[in-house]
Amino acid sequence: MPDLADQNARVLDQFRQQAEAYAALVNTAPSSARGGPAIDPLIEALAPAPTDRVLDVGCGSGQFAVSIAPRVAEVVGVDLTPEMLDKARAHQSQAGVANVAWRQADSTALPVADGSFEIVTSRSMFHHAADPAATLAEMRRACAPGGRIAVLDLTPAPDKAPAFDALELLRDPSHARTLTAEELRALGAELGLEELDVRPRATDLPLEMTLATSFPGPGVLERVRALYARDAASGADIFGLKARVQDGQIWVTYPMTLVVWRR
Repeated sequence: MPDLADQNARVLDQFRQQAEAYAALVNTAPSSARGGPAIDPLIEALAPAPTDRVLDVGCGSGQFAVSIAPRVAEVVGVDLTPEMLDKARAHQSQAGVANVAWRQADSTALPVADGSFEIVTSRSMFHHAADPAATLAEMRRACAPGGRIAVLDLTPAPDKAPAFDALELLRDPSHARTLTAEELRALGAELGLEELDVRPRATDLPLEMTLATSFPGPGVLERVRALYARDAASGADIFGLKARVQDGQIWVTYPMTLVVWRR
């Protein structure tokens, strides 16, 4: 498990650089659920009520917080990186949504009162967390009794996870470690959460769209491109990303899982 201060420093360094490209990525990335339409999996699974208060942990550039805001009473988005929160505020202003507030904080020390939200979410953040178990415990603390907690994150197959993590860390130095779907579910069980729903997801992206959000050391992206190209050409799927050539460019499929619990 990485040291919290060191991991937070890596996240701040990377996402300060990534803010512009990351906001563009999440605004335009074509996402799909296998066997289903391309809809927001968190909103679909949570079916929020107009009286719900929502806490979005690792809110990034604010797309989910702003999208769910018209359906609920209040949303608070928390993120470690000031530059990402600047993008979130700009997105909120553009959308004309008033009932969202933003807070800068680490996910293991959320600046909210115990049990103050009916819905607590995290999306594509756990693989950056130094201690996912501590993050989920904080999310539980913030959730009202009977409320719901939802985590959507990368979950490679167990036999692919070591290679997947090695490649992601090479591409993005703020990557910590992915959890498999079973490991993610186990975190909730260990906290006594009642599992309500588990949904596998898949996000298809052109490789270059992903690399545009990547700021490793000099020459590293060329190495990453070569590894993807070799995997796509061989069909071996070493990294569990189903790398393939499509429309003249390399595409990848990120395996993800959504888990919803009741506190």
